Amino acid sequence: MFDNSKIDIWFSQMDTDNVKTSVRVEKQLYSGQSDYQRIDVFQSQEFGKMIVLDGEIIFSEADEFIYNEMVVHVPMAVHPHVKNILIIGGGDGGVARLCTDYPEVEHIDVVEPDELFINVSRQFFPSAAEGFNDPRVSVINMDGLRYLRRYTDHYDLIINDSTDPFGHTAGLFTKEFYGSCFRALKEDGIMVYQHGSPFYDEDEEAFRSMHRKVCRVFPISRVYQACIPTCPAGYWMFGFASKKYHPLTDFDPARWKARGLRTWYYTINLHRGAFMLPKYVEDLLEEEEDRK
Repeated sequence: MFDNSKIDIWFSQMDTDNVKTSVRVEKQLYSGQSDYQRIDVFQSQEFGKMIVLDGEIIFSEADEFIYNEMVVHVPMAVHPHVKNILIIGGGDGGVARLCTDYPEVEHIDVVEPDELFINVSRQFFPSAAEGFNDPRVSVINMDGLRYLRRYTDHYDLIINDSTDPFGHTAGLFTKEFYGSCFRALKEDGIMVYQHGSPFYDEDEEAFRSMHRKVCRVFPISRVYQACIPTCPAGYWMFGFASKKYHPLTDFDPARWKARGLRTWYYTINLHRGAFMLPKYVEDLLEEEEDRK
């Protein structure tokens, strides 16, 4: 008789041509192909359920709180009066869920083209997807750049939660996209976005290019960091771009702390520390700023 308990199954993600991250999985819960990407869901002992898009781990139950808290609480602790938020991507609902913790927020638009991704997230990650159930949240299934072209001076905060500067989301990492975000933001608006990681050589150029493009559009552009185990090298970075507010000099820790929000990763001390970058990252960013 065949003993299933002796099967050793691993999911491997290729971080570079020479490095891969492997996680032992107990079983595959879902596999499907949308018009945009392949979607897989795995159950693992270490990270709980993981969602994988085109072979790359997007988030897991064990560490999704790190990413979500850093893209939401950092700008919300700086901007004094966020009412309208645009989330580009965000098909799992986790970012929207945290945004709904702020009572002053009046409306949240989630623009995610892949309807299947949303449905899979609702089925397998209901605690994250519960953000979609808030009456302030609207979900729009369309391309983010095409959606942005409709708006001028409309949003207080834009969070670019798209997954990758390649493939069907490539248009969300162009100079036109950042210019469209600038126009869609109000005069004191903030944009936060995934900045990737420059640790591996093959990712460095995309990292440089992103910072160079944003610096040419926004008067204030800073990069901050977090340690996320399922990201390549376990090290991930975010961009903070603003028309008016600086992420440190306009940071109001007392106002944010008075909210009494429960967090697992973000703190007011971590907020400051996240912008203190390693020397090699500082050098990369400064080189691109000098090329403006």
